[in-house]
Amino acid sequence: MTLPRPHRDDLLIAAGGLAIGLLMWSFGLHTQNDAPVTARWATLGPLVVMATMEALRRSLPQTVLTVGTLALVADQFTHGSLVTALMFTDVVYAAVVYGSPASARRIPYTTGLITIGVTIGFLVWWQNAIALLVGLITGMLSFLPAVTGAVVRNHRQAADAARLRAEQTALLAEMDRTQAVVAERARMARELHDMVANHLSAIAIHSTAALSIDEPGTTRQALTVIRENSVEGLAEMRRLIGLLRDSSGDAEPAVAPTLDGLEALLAQARVNGEPSALTFALEDARSRGAGPLPAPVELAAYRIVQESLTNALKHAAPGEVRVELGRRRDGALTVGVTSPFGGRPGPSAPGSGAGLVGMRERVALLDGEFEAGPLPAGDGGDVWRVRAVLPVGTKDKEPQAWYG
Repeated sequence: MTLPRPHRDDLLIAAGGLAIGLLMWSFGLHTQNDAPVTARWATLGPLVVMATMEALRRSLPQTVLTVGTLALVADQFTHGSLVTALMFTDVVYAAVVYGSPASARRIPYTTGLITIGVTIGFLVWWQNAIALLVGLITGMLSFLPAVTGAVVRNHRQAADAARLRAEQTALLAEMDRTQAVVAERARMARELHDMVANHLSAIAIHSTAALSIDEPGTTRQALTVIRENSVEGLAEMRRLIGLLRDSSGDAEPAVAPTLDGLEALLAQARVNGEPSALTFALEDARSRGAGPLPAPVELAAYRIVQESLTNALKHAAPGEVRVELGRRRDGALTVGVTSPFGGRPGPSAPGSGAGLVGMRERVALLDGEFEAGPLPAGDGGDVWRVRAVLPVGTKDKEPQAWYG
């Protein structure tokens, strides 16, 4: 079995203690005159053993305490060395600070009982006040260092616990910051997609029509629609970029769109969907006495309808696109958009699927229900249906200040 490598500070303590002990021994300075062992060199044995234990005080604290106690007892049979006794106090202290938790709890109680036992024993034996002095010295050599070590160990454990809590807090804060950044990027991506995709889809469809149909009237009409959508899309982008760049907090928040703007949204869709032979209808079955809708619900419903109309402009076959709004008995808002599903003879625009992801995320933030997919419609052909149920009692989980 190899002994653990002593700590550098422990080696310095051991060397210093041994040097001072040898110096005092050379001058004949002892703690007692009458001793069972009269040989002067006998004092060096406990001194050397105690200095050796000091070198291992941090590596083997329990073993050091046991051997150090035996060395102190042996020192009492010689002329005695003050340095040996002082190094023993450090051994007791180190045993509490660096020992096992069980030893750290047990040593103060044990040394306290030893101090009391020695005091009572010498009082019974000598029956004079000197016994109290012996008990005091015993307490100073054993109990007081043990209590000091216990206090230091408790402070170190408290400091370690505080440091660990600080590190955990910093880690949680970093995780929250990362999640906030990811969530903010997702919100920005949804808003950019919802605001710009409609205009870009119309531009793509009408530019394709202008290139494929060689008629001056059709080309002029397509270019007019392209210019209108370009100007509106550019204005949306500039407004959003301005809000993102402004960090002063003085800019007024953009007004979030509401369901009152659906008529204007459908009017724009009718113009953009004319080359694809698409018609648009709105059926608002909401009861006027159902109460107002929270702003997050209105915004989510508006964006779902907007994205559904954009998808219809990209992919729907000729026919009617119908938007339906309703309120359930529990107050939840229902949004449904159906569009013809099948072969598209006219120009179309590519899609990436990000729109469906954005709609699903918006509904999930409000703890609602969402479904999208084709449904058989009988003799009239197939239809693509988007359906969402938005509870009105859900708290606002998404900041709305910059949404437009």
